[in-house]
Amino acid sequence: MYSMLVIGFSAGGIPLIKRILQALPEAYALPVAIVAHLPGGKQSCLAELLDDVTALPVGTAMDKEILQGGRVYLAPPDYHLLIEQDGNKAPAFALSLDEPVRSVRPSIDVLFESAAEVYESGLIAVLLSGANSDGADGMAYVQQLGGLGIVLDPAECEFGTMSNAAIKRTEVDYVVNLEEIISLLLAVHEKS
Repeated sequence: MYSMLVIGFSAGGIPLIKRILQALPEAYALPVAIVAHLPGGKQSCLAELLDDVTALPVGTAMDKEILQGGRVYLAPPDYHLLIEQDGNKAPAFALSLDEPVRSVRPSIDVLFESAAEVYESGLIAVLLSGANSDGADGMAYVQQLGGLGIVLDPAECEFGTMSNAAIKRTEVDYVVNLEEIISLLLAVHEKS
């Protein structure tokens, strides 16, 4: 039984994330947290762009915000997005201005690793297109703690560096095309 979906992407990922979110039904049970490499110091319009294509509410994650199923949360520009759980309390987001990881903030690795620590085998992690290796270490940690790892086939990516790095770093559960990623995410929804 899965409890959380995390997705990371960089260059070439916006059309892909739009397609994924467009396919998720309004009753999708899992919270969805997304890290996209966006330029810092600017207001991002990604939330509005994605909100226009999905039935799920989309917004920027806030520090200490409790995660809710059926919502899409975006990392704010220039902040690492983490998931924390304090004892028996519900999981919540934490924002961090720690140093960039692999030259980026927000970092996919930071989100994936913190989510894996909270959700372990209840986590689904998806890596899409990107021009750097951010996400590879995080995906390895997700796999180590029993989560489900899905990577977009590098042949399907506009920029395959991110997918290739994850595949080289760890044995992921699925290396598939976009339609297969969507099918897997919908299958999880039907079982929950």
